[in-house]
Amino acid sequence: MHTNLVYAAYGWLVFIGTGHFAVDVVSQYLRGKHPPGVEVSLYYGLHSAYALGQVVFGILALWIASHSVKLLDQWTAVMVSLAATSGWVVIGFLFMEHWEPKVAVAAFGLLVIAAAATA
Repeated sequence: MHTNLVYAAYGWLVFIGTGHFAVDVVSQYLRGKHPPGVEVSLYYGLHSAYALGQVVFGILALWIASHSVKLLDQWTAVMVSLAATSGWVVIGFLFMEHWEPKVAVAAFGLLVIAAAATA
């Protein structure tokens, strides 16, 4: 059960990061939703960094899990994951108007806690 929760947590992170990038960056750009300007550059930069940070963190954790799930059982790995989660939640509440990224990252945090509890 523990291994499944680890893969579910970090797989979910890759999934939500990819989805966020596709919806809030790629589709917005392709549809020409925002006129060019400084604010739009900041918008795309924030959402790109947010989403791609999740994807990279998730892929790295999945790679570590594929080599040794025991490394992600340690409290340091759990604390780093929860610190990243809290950072993403804070960025979501401060700079994003949509509720979906906040809920998705909170679900990731709950999956990390569940995985740590079953270790």
